Amino acid sequence: MNDTAWIETALTAARPQAVAALLRYFRDLDRAEEAFQEACLRALKSWPKNGPPRDPAAWLIFVGRNAGVDGVRRDSRLRPLPEEDQISDLSDAETDIAEKLDESAYRDDILRLLFVCCHQDLPTTQQIALALRIVSGLTVPQIARAFLVSEAAMEQRITRAKAKIARAGVPFEAPDREARAERLSTVGAMLYLVFNEGYSARASDVARTREAERSASVFAEEAIRLARLMVKLFPAEPEIAGLLALMLLQHARSPTRFDADGQIVLLEDQNRTLWNGAMIAEGLAMLDKALRHARPGAYQLQAAIAATHARAKSAVETDWAAIDLLYRTLEAVQPSPVVTLNRAVAINKLAGPEAALALIDPLAERLSGYFYFHGLRGGLLSELGRRAEAVEAFNRAISLANSPAEAAHIRRHLDKLGEAPKTARETAHLSRTTNV
Repeated sequence: MNDTAWIETALTAARPQAVAALLRYFRDLDRAEEAFQEACLRALKSWPKNGPPRDPAAWLIFVGRNAGVDGVRRDSRLRPLPEEDQISDLSDAETDIAEKLDESAYRDDILRLLFVCCHQDLPTTQQIALALRIVSGLTVPQIARAFLVSEAAMEQRITRAKAKIARAGVPFEAPDREARAERLSTVGAMLYLVFNEGYSARASDVARTREAERSASVFAEEAIRLARLMVKLFPAEPEIAGLLALMLLQHARSPTRFDADGQIVLLEDQNRTLWNGAMIAEGLAMLDKALRHARPGAYQLQAAIAATHARAKSAVETDWAAIDLLYRTLEAVQPSPVVTLNRAVAINKLAGPEAALALIDPLAERLSGYFYFHGLRGGLLSELGRRAEAVEAFNRAISLANSPAEAAHIRRHLDKLGEAPKTARETAHLSRTTNV
């Protein structure tokens, strides 16, 4: 790896720790980000000449803190700027700050930064955009492309989010045990939102262009990278490990979810040899690590469902009884009509469409505006030979489709109605609500 590539990798890896620490110093997102950018510029000049520092994050925090203090002084005009050679004399100070910044200091700083980005006053779209900009360092054009909005609109979205944060009075003290658990849960939810933003985007029109598809994929990859960081900082938190396992196992199937024309490929029709084996192995290992804590949670259970699919060498070898049991447990841990809807797919495999239909019919009112409910219901009715009702359900699904690809998929089922009896296999794919 050449100097430039190594430095870019080091700066990207150190960004969450450095920005988080600088936010603690300055309690201002803009000031922290500007200080980090200045530190990066100085790293590009210093590191090729002097060699990499022992702790890049500590180096960046120290230099960024000096640069930020200079900015504060310059703005307030309280005193003259220090000489450049004073700022650049890092030999002793860098060692000192590296020794002070142990894992616990990094851990609380990063948790605080992520918690700021997923502040309850921000709508989901602003939470995701802010995290990708501040924590991951993605450029505004990159984020705008994935959200399918203009750069100006995305810049405004991020600016408004920062302004809300500034007005919200976010606490900067180290969280106690109870507050840390609450923040971890909130941060986990935000990371999964980031992941799903990329995962779901591939199902929309962006899958038709390579550039937009890459931008969307960056979201999922960033969520995984940040989850890996969280696992490193909080190794005793099984739900964080479960979340990472879930994302890895789902993302491993990404290369096969759509064909070359951007059309949906059923899980049962996917070429499993193209699934990412290394990612699956890491996901399975992470799930095993989480389960050893014997504190099951929603992410661990969803990861276990994804793992059951991943372990099946072929579609017919899928252990649907195990999947049904896992969904039953998930219903107890996190009751939701969507979870029950997903369980109906397993019930269809185990007991047939009539039993599955009996399970989801009581959900009709709560899921009346949900695409996947009507899609699955249409498939089950079709299997039972109730053609007119199936057509009605499929038409309702099309009217609620989230993307042209989903609408086209349902349209193919409508076109086939009457040509041949529908099978359980054709029904199963119509529910993928938790992306497993």
